[in-house]
Amino acid sequence: MLDAPQNRPALPPEIARRRTFAIISHPDAGKTTLTEKFLLYGGAIQMAGQVRAKGEARRTRSDFMQLEKDRGISVSASAMSFDYGRYRFNLVDTPGHSDFSEDTYRTLTAVDAAVMVIDGAKGVESQTRKLFEVCRLRDLPILTFCNKMDREARDTFEIIDEIQEMLAIHVTPASWPIGMGRDFLGCYDMINERLELMDRADRNRVAESIRIDGLDDPKLAEHVPDDLREKLIEEVAMARELLPPLDPQQVLEGHMTPIWFGSAINSFGVKELMEGIGAYAPEPQVQPAEPRQIAPEESRVAGFVFKVQANMDPKHRDRVAFVRLASGHFQRGMKLTHVRSGKPITVSSPVLFLAADRELAEEAWAGDIIGIPNHGQLRIGDTLTEGEALRVTGIPSFAPELLKVCRAGDPMKAKHLDKALMQFAEEGAAKVFKPMMGSGFIVGVVGALQFEVLASRIELEYGLPVRFEPSQFTSARWVHGDKAAVEAFTQKNKQHMATDNDGDVVYMTRLQWDIDRVARDHPELSLSATKEMQV
Repeated sequence: MLDAPQNRPALPPEIARRRTFAIISHPDAGKTTLTEKFLLYGGAIQMAGQVRAKGEARRTRSDFMQLEKDRGISVSASAMSFDYGRYRFNLVDTPGHSDFSEDTYRTLTAVDAAVMVIDGAKGVESQTRKLFEVCRLRDLPILTFCNKMDREARDTFEIIDEIQEMLAIHVTPASWPIGMGRDFLGCYDMINERLELMDRADRNRVAESIRIDGLDDPKLAEHVPDDLREKLIEEVAMARELLPPLDPQQVLEGHMTPIWFGSAINSFGVKELMEGIGAYAPEPQVQPAEPRQIAPEESRVAGFVFKVQANMDPKHRDRVAFVRLASGHFQRGMKLTHVRSGKPITVSSPVLFLAADRELAEEAWAGDIIGIPNHGQLRIGDTLTEGEALRVTGIPSFAPELLKVCRAGDPMKAKHLDKALMQFAEEGAAKVFKPMMGSGFIVGVVGALQFEVLASRIELEYGLPVRFEPSQFTSARWVHGDKAAVEAFTQKNKQHMATDNDGDVVYMTRLQWDIDRVARDHPELSLSATKEMQV
């Protein structure tokens, strides 16, 4: 592994073996299937599920909402912790659907690396590009897995060229595919000089590895037909000539991505990718915070909430805050200070996740993700420490792109609707605005599919049928400025004003003209489309 910078002490062995990463991709590239295989190899499950499965027994572990099971898509980021070899993997499966990208952006603040999954036939797609840009902003190291090589895929050099051009990053092959589609036999592992052969008969079997002495080894001819062997030797020679060699330091700095080829559904290439994550992904990194950064080797515990999930267990109205530990060695029963309120919290039943299954966490280290069940005290962006007033920064909240008025099907249950909407707002699943004039709530989301998810969850979790009606407003902006100026502006523009679930003042707009008018007539105020999740 790489040497730590000279001025920082070596990490304690327990922290150094942790790898915390997110899996990102365009919808349908095979992200959730890959997650399942990771769990299978980590020994966390006995049989991998499928996203579109027959019957209940074979569902995937990481899609636990009813809507995810019905539609075969992931709409909520889920966390999983498991051991693989000497490493402890903390994996976060993110929604690929662009309507849920905010959840994904926030998740990327809690990981040290990202695994980008690309479909071998489609290459780099729009959502992959968007997510990649977020990784770029955060300088996250990226490892690439080119999936679905057992179907007709594009030429290997073409895929690599496209990644280099579209994402402006150096690509170095860690493995090279032998054939594709029906002829796909497996890969040549370029790092360890070995042949990996795929077993098509049993999808849950680990591929067999054959040690060979370079591509001139006569053993190669026993396993690979002549035409494919000649093509492989020629392509690998070209790749070594044309593409940069693997430089672990460049990978850590986010300038280079190693690429593995495989087929997640056939469990092929997954083991090599996992070994690659262990070898090339970074150990837990320093976390940006105010007034100082948090280093993972510090002895005192600090962590931050990057996601809140309500009603994971529908039988208990619970809310679980997903906390990424930034430093220290956490033990169950510890008292931590909730920095926003200044109050101490005793963490008596922290959980470790395997998607919707969870177990009590007796201890956890920097880099781990634990769940803290609570009744609404913890919100996205909250920092927990052993007493020091630190505040983790950089967790974004975006202005919604679609706004609708939400009304309860039964007017007598309007009070219950308030509660349900507030809960979803705290979870970050939607923005909820209370207009200063008129009744009802305005709900804002990033993508239209979120309205369906909200309606289905409010009905399932609260027994409340709701309807979403068109709103006169098209966007919302947070108002910043001197307190007196904001109050005067609010009094003058009451019909446009609302408050969000944190009580912050929001200006609701119909047209771009409204935003331009404020900029022209009120230079003392600024309108912003994002706000940091904090107090």
